[in-house]
This record gives sequence, structure tokens and C-alpha cells, in this order.
Amino acid sequence: MAVREVLKMGDPLLLQVAEPVAEFGTPQLDALLKDMFDTMDDYDGAGLAAPQIGVSKRVVIFGLKENPRYPDAEQVPITVLINPKITVNSMQMESGWEGCLSVPGMRGMVDRYSHISYRGFDAVGNPIEREVGGFHARVVQHECDHLDGILYPSRIKDMRYFGFEDVLFPELSVPKE
Repeated sequence: MAVREVLKMGDPLLLQVAEPVAEFGTPQLDALLKDMFDTMDDYDGAGLAAPQIGVSKRVVIFGLKENPRYPDAEQVPITVLINPKITVNSMQMESGWEGCLSVPGMRGMVDRYSHISYRGFDAVGNPIEREVGGFHARVVQHECDHLDGILYPSRIKDMRYFGFEDVLFPELSVPKE
């Protein structure tokens, strides 16, 4: 379909609570998902929420094989998750660096629950339920935050651990051509 523009922090749509999806397997939902995957792939993202491309619906996608933005992260299965619900399985928190396509060029240290369960639906309405930890749990929490109008900088506890990627991680910077 198409690579869509990713809305950036400051856009009011990113602060809204997204609406649930009422119908599955529709041409409109299929087109949205195709655009989301095209956009996530083009931007080298690990996940994307529909509000990030201007659609206020409770739809997230995520998945990671190898990604230059997350060279040390474990793999996460490619997933479509609609109308998600998260359950915290452990109150244990893990700190980790996060980035976001809506906050380009920056990273911040964010605490997330280390073990969660999530449930929701796939593109045609089949139920999904998984229990996950580590980077997978972090990605799901990050993407689902978008559905509630939350961007990761609001979860940073110590602003000394928020900055530009090329300053924080010069070894990951791609030289300009």
C-alpha cells in the first residue's frame, strides 16, 4: 500500500485515547495494517501504533528479527494486536533504553514491567493471548501506551537518561553520506 508519515511528539492526536476496532477482516482494516507494516519497515521500527500514522484506533503491530535500531534485542514475533489488554504478571520492573518513531533521533531510559500477559485479536478477529518477558514485554507496553495517548518520555524518571541517539550511542550512528 503506502508508507505513511509518522506523527511526531507534539501532535495532539498522539495524546488521545484511541477508539476500539468494531469490525475485523474489513478492507479498511487490511489497508491500515498494510500501511502500518510498510511504514514500520521503512522506518526500521520494532513496533507501530495506528495513532502514530493518524488513525485513532486500538491497533498495534510489532515484531523484530534483526534491526539496526535495536542490535542487541532478542527476536519478537511479527504480530498484529487489536483491542489489546495487558495484565501485569510480576511487579518486577526492568530499566531499558527506548526509542520511538514519533520521537525521532532520541532515546530514554524507561522502567517497564518485566513480565506481562497480553490478549487481543488478530486482523480477522481470532483471539491472541501470550505471556511474555524481556524486550517483547517492553515493546508491547510501549506500543499499547500509544493507544492511551502516552509517549515514552513521560515515563522517564531521570531526565539525565534522555537524549539524542547519536550522542548517547555514537557507535550505533550511521555515517551521513
